[in-house]
Amino acid sequence: MLDYPALAAVAAVVETGSFERAARRLSVTPSAISQRVRQLEERLGLILIERGTPCRATEKGAWLCRHMEHVGMLESALLKALPGLGGEAAPRPTLRLAVNADSLATWFLQAAADYAKAEHPLLDIALDDQEHTADWLRRGRVVAAVTALGRPVQGCRRVALGALRYHATASPAFVARHFPDGVTPEAIAAAPALTFNAKDRLQGDWIKRAFGREIRHPTHWLPSTQGFVDGALIGLGWGMNPAPLVADHLATGRLVELLPGTVIDTPLDWQVNRLMAGELQPLTRAVLAAAKARLVPPEG
Repeated sequence: MLDYPALAAVAAVVETGSFERAARRLSVTPSAISQRVRQLEERLGLILIERGTPCRATEKGAWLCRHMEHVGMLESALLKALPGLGGEAAPRPTLRLAVNADSLATWFLQAAADYAKAEHPLLDIALDDQEHTADWLRRGRVVAAVTALGRPVQGCRRVALGALRYHATASPAFVARHFPDGVTPEAIAAAPALTFNAKDRLQGDWIKRAFGREIRHPTHWLPSTQGFVDGALIGLGWGMNPAPLVADHLATGRLVELLPGTVIDTPLDWQVNRLMAGELQPLTRAVLAAAKARLVPPEG
């Protein structure tokens, strides 16, 4: 039999980030929370929480937290269907998701807002590159994710969403200064680009598509989706910007494409833990609707 008070203690510590806040949430003392977590760890022979500021779940601890999310959703649905069961209302569960920053800035937030219009669980959205969010699913740290994997993560259901299109953009003044004789390999090797972080390969992928080879180029590091657009507008550098964010700027001429028609389409998937796929159908419907409105249709 699972020790649900102990599991609830682990989940509360991870969600709130500390034993003290977890104790307040569960209306017990911090020593009670500590004892429950320690006894469960001793029983399993595993460390479930990395103590620190904030406290974080280990890989095994994360799996337990996802289990508690599932239990919370099932309990919430049961109490709605059978209010006569009585008892104290269960806390509104929180679902942890992983989404890439560009999706959050261009279409996913609308999906979250549409989902939240009903009394559904709350959302805890973690950000990572679309090629790395699948790792969050594999490690059990999230119940669903937007990925660019192109195949199902083990234990998950996958739905193709479409592709987020990127344009290589810069301000007219930047183009005049750095590309007076056109966008050539020599000019690209000297013109500063914008790069989100070490995982961001979009600029390099575009260069390889445009010129058929890799070209070493200088770059500014700018870990902000909106900062990419703003940086391009003020002439800081050129970068790969999502089409939904720059369509108006391109139409008015505030931004221009370096090579019109040369774009990068990044296919995206929605992947959901199979055990929770049924309970997450309302969220999946909202995600699919928002993706259909803003993404390039999926192939086939």
